[in-house]
Amino acid sequence: MAVTADHIREKLIAEIGAVHVEVEDTSPNRCATSFKVLVVSPEFEGKPLLQRHRLVNSCLADELKEIHAFEQKTLTPEQWEKQQQQ
Repeated sequence: MAVTADHIREKLIAEIGAVHVEVEDTSPNRCATSFKVLVVSPEFEGKPLLQRHRLVNSCLADELKEIHAFEQKTLTPEQWEKQQQQ
C-alpha cells in the first residue's frame, strides 16, 4: 500500500489528537517517497522537540518504513496561534 498525504493526516489526528495537520507530498521533487508535515497538537505541551518528534515517529512507524524522506514541524496550539499572528 502506498502511503498518502491523506492517510498520514488522518492517522495523526486520530492517534495523537492533532488539531491541525498539513501534509505536503514532496515526492515529485525527489527520487523516492517523501513528505513534509506540520503537526499541531496539545499532546506536545511541555515536551521538548525530540519527544514531540518521537511521538510523531512512533505514530507513523509503519508508514515511515515506506517513506524515504520525512520532514516534520511540531507545535503546540499556543505556538501555532502565535505563528499565525506574525
